[in-house]
Amino acid sequence: TPDFQQNKVLLMAHHKSAKKRVRSTKKRAERNKAALTKVKTLVKKVLDLKDSAKAQESLKEAVAFLDKTASKGRMHKNTVARKKSALTKHVNKLTTAK
Repeated sequence: TPDFQQNKVLLMAHHKSAKKRVRSTKKRAERNKAALTKVKTLVKKVLDLKDSAKAQESLKEAVAFLDKTASKGRMHKNTVARKKSALTKHVNKLTTAK
């Protein structure tokens, strides 16, 4: 059965190593997608909070996960830095608004 799709042309793996590559690519893609979805959720969670104490806790969790995704190569380190900066700026604004 065709397992991989590229430019809407289904490719069929014929060699054992190519079949394994298709399987591992699919597995890695699912893992990456799950991680990026979690990043979006954590970012939204921090941005939606209005209480600075809760926002600080959420920020800590989000930053830890962002660093983890960058270290595993799921997101570029500059993208992660930009997101962390924006989140920190938001939380600092909440803290000074008190």
